[in-house]
Amino acid sequence: MTASLKLAGCAFLVMTALWSSAALAVQPDEVLSDPALEERARDLSAQLRCMVCQNQSIDDSDAELARDLRVLVRDRLKAGDDNEEVLDYVVARYGEFVLLKPRFSVRNALLWGTPFLLLLIGGSVIYANARMRRAEGPKALDTEEEARLDRILNRCD
Repeated sequence: MTASLKLAGCAFLVMTALWSSAALAVQPDEVLSDPALEERARDLSAQLRCMVCQNQSIDDSDAELARDLRVLVRDRLKAGDDNEEVLDYVVARYGEFVLLKPRFSVRNALLWGTPFLLLLIGGSVIYANARMRRAEGPKALDTEEEARLDRILNRCD
């Protein structure tokens, strides 16, 4: 076998291992027998944050809490809840932080919008201050300052 074929084979194995790693988190005993419900469970699990790992979905995490949440999601789906009801239930128990993509609300809008609003206000204040200084023009020298300036200028001659 040539070196390029060996390299391609190794690359294929690595990519296959990386691609299938997300499927390893869900244990076989968690998988639902109904493929449609399992697909919904996977979609919901991809939207929920693992509270232990915090940058992974519960679908990707091997943490025990993530497993408990995956089982909880599947139990709620088997009980007949729709996707929104499942998400509402999990958010009610764990808070909105459990969502990987937070819902839009006034609170979130204020949280994300405040820095931009402060930048806009600060920029406006700086702009207005600069315009006022430009409109005032240079301040005229009083007689004492003029006499001092004349002395300085006369010394340089």
